[in-house]
Amino acid sequence: MTEGDGAAAGDIPDDLTAAEAGMWQAFRNGSVYDLSSGDTVVDDPHGGHPWGEERTVRARIVAWLLLAGPPALAGRVSSLKLAGVRISGSLDLAGGTVVPYVELRRCRFERDVLLPEARFTTLRMVDCAVPRLEAARLHTEGDLHLPRCRFHNGVRLTDAHIGTDLLLNQAIVYRDRTGRSIAADGMTVGQDLQAELLESHGELSLRSAKIGVSLSLRGARLVNPYTRLALNAPQLTVERSLYLTPAGVGRQALSGTTPARGTRIQRFECRGGVRLDDGRFGDAVDLERARFTFTDDQELSLVRVQTPELRFLGERPRRGKVVLSGARVINLVDRASAWPGPGSLHMGGFAYENLVPQGPFPLAARLEWIAAATAEYAPEPYERLATVLRAGGEDEDAREVLLAKQRRRRETLPPAAKLVGYAQDWTVAYGYRPGRAAVWMAVLWAASTLAFANAPHPPVNPGGHPPWNPALFTLDLLLPVIDLGQVGQWRLTGGWQWLSTALILLGWVLATTVAAGATRLLRRG
Repeated sequence: MTEGDGAAAGDIPDDLTAAEAGMWQAFRNGSVYDLSSGDTVVDDPHGGHPWGEERTVRARIVAWLLLAGPPALAGRVSSLKLAGVRISGSLDLAGGTVVPYVELRRCRFERDVLLPEARFTTLRMVDCAVPRLEAARLHTEGDLHLPRCRFHNGVRLTDAHIGTDLLLNQAIVYRDRTGRSIAADGMTVGQDLQAELLESHGELSLRSAKIGVSLSLRGARLVNPYTRLALNAPQLTVERSLYLTPAGVGRQALSGTTPARGTRIQRFECRGGVRLDDGRFGDAVDLERARFTFTDDQELSLVRVQTPELRFLGERPRRGKVVLSGARVINLVDRASAWPGPGSLHMGGFAYENLVPQGPFPLAARLEWIAAATAEYAPEPYERLATVLRAGGEDEDAREVLLAKQRRRRETLPPAAKLVGYAQDWTVAYGYRPGRAAVWMAVLWAASTLAFANAPHPPVNPGGHPPWNPALFTLDLLLPVIDLGQVGQWRLTGGWQWLSTALILLGWVLATTVAAGATRLLRRG
């Protein structure tokens, strides 16, 4: 009997083994074909215990069933549901259309699974041992489930289209010859991509991927000591949220929500660089308790990322950099202890509208945060922070930020301008504390009045001059522009002349600084 005749008639072909004949019948019946022994150690597909011929089917027969299998028995729907089966040879379904439902549990593949440009309704491979999954341009109408599987030479899903969900929960994936564990550039997922508690040994590449709902890497461990990046996902689009957060371990491990209090958790951990440049996230990027371990030339790069909320709440990286240049967020939810120190933070052009600190984050720490991000003076980070504080009604803090900006700018000036800056700072704090001007004016007026009370003051015109009044004379010196009719009436010599000149200069400094401060206040108004 030929293979084609057998499939058309539904009869079992003559050349099938006993295990394959049982699989044939289970396929027509739509039932689970389970060859497990019942011993958990023996049945572990990832263990070293050999599985004999009684548990082995040929990949060619599996492909025959899926691509041109026999008709279902009356009243049943044909499907391939295998458990505890060893599949010998390479399962090659490249370019094929698979209509039956496929579910493989705790199976062991001898060679690669080849699915490029294949079409499925739904494909579920759960807790299977697979040398490599080659599935570029794979198309599924429903789910692609790969939880708890182990792939020893990587997974390729480049330009794949997954109709609903892609599940990689608790999968373990090792790198291929190119250094990638999972190559999924250009992949489209209709709903969620869940990779909770995933172990990736190599580069996880999601360049230009599109996720219809959320991308969850809760509790995942991404390790790549071979190349620069452990997560390479520039131009990633996630319609809702990206979760690099803890996952519960145990029965509640894959709940998809924040683990309940008392649940043992595993943090998201990344040993290698992370690149999310130009990403678009509809709800949030959540880094709650994330742990990043970088070398000096690696970084968490969020360049030009756009998201309504960035939850920067992970552990402070001890080495490497955090780059937020050009990123745009609405709510920055952060913790003072999460940010790296000077030289390791870059925020040029980083725009945010609201600050939502978790825990103590005093203004002094905020100013240190900006200083850490600006090795050279740049006004924009200070002005951005002041704008956000002012919008939140914290005008006093906003003035302190702008004062810190002027002090930082002063360090870049030549010596003469720097001296003027120090004078403005000591007197009226660059106009941000104009009340100081009145204090200085009162002090100078009182002290100089006492001094001039004892000064010789011959009149310029002996025939006509007002009475000598040291208080009015001092005030006339201190107030520029305003003429009280005193200075031009008396002739001072020696040290008194130098004192009057100093008072005139101090008056101009105070007046111009106050005017600058008033201008800033009016502009903010």
